[in-house]
Amino acid sequence: MAATRPSVPDGLSALATGGSRGLGLLIAARLAARGHRVTVLARDADELYRAMAWIRERTGCTARPMACDVRDEGAVMAAVCQTAQDEGGLDIVIANAGVIQVAPAEAAGPQAFRDAMETIFCGALHTALAALPYLRCSPAGGRLGLVGSVGGLLAVPHLVPYSCGKAAVRALGEGLQAELAGSTVNVTTVHPGLMRTGSHLQAEFGGRPEAEFAWFSALAGTPLLSMDAERAASKIVCAVERRRTRLVLTPAARIASLAHGVAPRLVTRASGLAARMLPAPPDDTAEQTEKQATMKQGHAVDASAGSVWLRTLRRAGSALNDRAARRYNQRWAGPPTSA
Repeated sequence: MAATRPSVPDGLSALATGGSRGLGLLIAARLAARGHRVTVLARDADELYRAMAWIRERTGCTARPMACDVRDEGAVMAAVCQTAQDEGGLDIVIANAGVIQVAPAEAAGPQAFRDAMETIFCGALHTALAALPYLRCSPAGGRLGLVGSVGGLLAVPHLVPYSCGKAAVRALGEGLQAELAGSTVNVTTVHPGLMRTGSHLQAEFGGRPEAEFAWFSALAGTPLLSMDAERAASKIVCAVERRRTRLVLTPAARIASLAHGVAPRLVTRASGLAARMLPAPPDDTAEQTEKQATMKQGHAVDASAGSVWLRTLRRAGSALNDRAARRYNQRWAGPPTSA
């Protein structure tokens, strides 16, 4: 006899951060499609405007935009308080805001680590601490979702700032769930692997940007390694609604996580071998210092530059990932198609 799955009442008050593009946009849209009253937080007001039109067009539902930088604790507190006041409380909160820097750690420099921690970890921390008092009062039982990454379960070469931020999110999620055990609030920590969200155009690339852009965009767009972003968003929302404590997405991510837990030295050695295949940092100290100050976003990288091998690598994973970028508000594609 099949186990009965817990039901989730529709029409709950939900808030999602980092929801103007990519995975966050899809999470917000999925929440809206489930009948929840959704407030979307993101830094860029123009992106938010296009995101709201995208949600209306795709789901027939509306969501409320609220410009907010999750690095600013006071701004997050005010946004959460305002949402709870306007919506009669908060039932579901999903913290997704983040940044991606792709470069050797030396080339990325300390500022990349500070940016990653402030946006990924502090953004999740500010959101969680601001939301918890309202989630405790939810008649339906509060649900908090923190979006980490497989990079937070094991360090990924050339994504070390990102891995550090996501590892802190993992610790935050597990720690809060332990402290809230027995309460009405549940914390779900999500660890996605590679997803086809088009994030390669918004990520920042350093060291040798063209070479870093080539391998990252190729892997992120490879079907056997990466996951369809809409499917990932659906699974994330479902896990948060059903009060799961942990979700690891993509078979590759689950295998990597399990292998690291069983044989961490072996996995670290394998990562070292993989790192040797990635672009080397600049040799010259002055050049390296200059590169730290000139991280490039993916849309500004010259994808036609570099060797034939790099261009071939870039094209290998570009089709699905570029399509995702166009679909999920990762780059400007003209005015909204519906009012």
